[in-house]
Amino acid sequence: MTTFHALYGHQPEGEWAAPGRVNLIGEHTDYNLGFVLPIALAQTVRVQARRRTDGRLRLYSAQGDGSVTELTTEDLAAGTVTGWARYPAAVVMALVEAGHRVGGADLLFDSDVPTGAGLSSSAALECAVAVAYNDLFGLGLGEQELALLAQRAENRFVGVPCGVMDQMASMCCRAGAALYLDTRDLSARQVPLDLAGAGLRLLVIDTRVKHDLADGAYAQLRAGCERAAELLGLPALREVPLTGLEEALTRLPAELRPLVRHVVTEDDRVRQAVALLDAGDPAALGPILTAGHASLRDDYRVSCAETDLAVAAAVAAGAFGARMTGGGFGGSVIALVTADTADAVAGSVTEAFREAGHAEPVIHHAEPASGARKLS
Repeated sequence: MTTFHALYGHQPEGEWAAPGRVNLIGEHTDYNLGFVLPIALAQTVRVQARRRTDGRLRLYSAQGDGSVTELTTEDLAAGTVTGWARYPAAVVMALVEAGHRVGGADLLFDSDVPTGAGLSSSAALECAVAVAYNDLFGLGLGEQELALLAQRAENRFVGVPCGVMDQMASMCCRAGAALYLDTRDLSARQVPLDLAGAGLRLLVIDTRVKHDLADGAYAQLRAGCERAAELLGLPALREVPLTGLEEALTRLPAELRPLVRHVVTEDDRVRQAVALLDAGDPAALGPILTAGHASLRDDYRVSCAETDLAVAAAVAAGAFGARMTGGGFGGSVIALVTADTADAVAGSVTEAFREAGHAEPVIHHAEPASGARKLS
C-alpha cells in the first residue's frame, strides 16, 4: 500500500476508523422516523489525515485508481465532485455549511468494508472523515452531532435522501451490543448481544449484486412513504399504530398500501426483536428476520433473485432465520445460525448459487463491534 509520506511528503497527524454496519431488523423505517436495530461490523474505513493551511483537500483511496483527487474548500459545491470522493468532500461541505471553521487536509483512505453490498460503506466513509475532522480542528462535536452531519452530507451533497440509521450505527454502536434507536428523537439504548456466548453466529452473505442508492429508486420509495403520511394527516408513518394499520390502509391508494404495511409491521418487528434480546433469547430472532425479508420482498419490493435465493437456501439448510439487510436492490443477506451449522449453511447457500448460475457469494460472520474512533 502507498504510504502517507510517500503520497504527500509528510506524516499524518493521526488515523481514525469508522465501521460498516449490519441492520438486524428495521429496514426503511429510519426515514419514516421509526425504530432500527443495527450492529457495527469489524470491517472499517480507515483514514490517515493531516491538516492543511492553504484550503486544499487532497483525497486518495487504496481501493481507487491510484490517483489523488485535489479540491479546494472554497470551490466545494453539490454536484462538483463525482465518484467515491464525493462522500468525504460532502462531509467537508456540510461542516462548512454548518459554520464550522475547518480547512483543507491530506487524507489517505483504506477500507475492508465491501462497497455496494448493503453494509453501509458510504456512511463508514463519511463518519471516518467526520470523526477525523472533529479531532483535527477541535470542533468538540458529540457522536450524534457527527452522525447527523454525515447524514446531511449524504442528503444534500451526494443526493441520497437516506435516514440517519447508517451514520448513527457507524458512530454510536458498541462492541457486544445492538443499537436500539428511535430515529424520531435519536434516543438510543445498547442492547446486549453476545452471539458467541449463545452458541450462535450471524452469517453475512454478500450476493455480489451491487447497488447504488443514488440511482433514484430509493428516493422514489421515500417519496411514496411521505405521500402516504401526508394523506393520512400524519408527520410520518411511524405514527400509524399496528392496531390501526388496516383502517389506515383503507384510506390510501392501492400503490401506497404495501409501503405502509411494511413500515408499520417492520417497526413492530424491531420491538419484538428487542424484547427477545432483553429476555436473553437471541435464537428466537430467526422468524422475525425471515418475516422481515418477506415484507421487503412482497410489500416493499426491494429484494432480487439472489437475495431471495440466499434467504431460502439458508433457512432450508437450518438457519433460524434470514433476511436481506440494507437498502435493497442487491447487497447482502444475514442468516442466524448455530456455530455448529455455520459452515454447512454457508456451503448450502454457495451450492444454491452455483446451481442457479449466479456468481459465488462472499460469506463471513459478524460480531457486534465498536463505532467510529481514533486509532492513533
